[in-house]
Amino acid sequence: MTLDEIDRTGLIRESYLIEGIGEPECRSIFLDWAVKLPQEFDPTEAIRVLLARYQDGNEDHPMTRVLSQGLRKATAPARRGGRAGRVGS
Repeated sequence: MTLDEIDRTGLIRESYLIEGIGEPECRSIFLDWAVKLPQEFDPTEAIRVLLARYQDGNEDHPMTRVLSQGLRKATAPARRGGRAGRVGS
């Protein structure tokens, strides 16, 4: 998997070039990138490739933070079913 294959439109690359970009814009760009990522690529591995390329010298960049957050496993909130779930404890 190469950088050109996983960032075909250059969305992530361009985000690092936009001066003054914020985390909300980076999240939007990340979501757009993730939707366009070809199915044959593992998103976690693709994010690792992107971080390997762009993280050095950009540790404080909002896109670096968003990409790093993308590596974390999402945990489903625990919900109790039935009446206890609707009314609370």
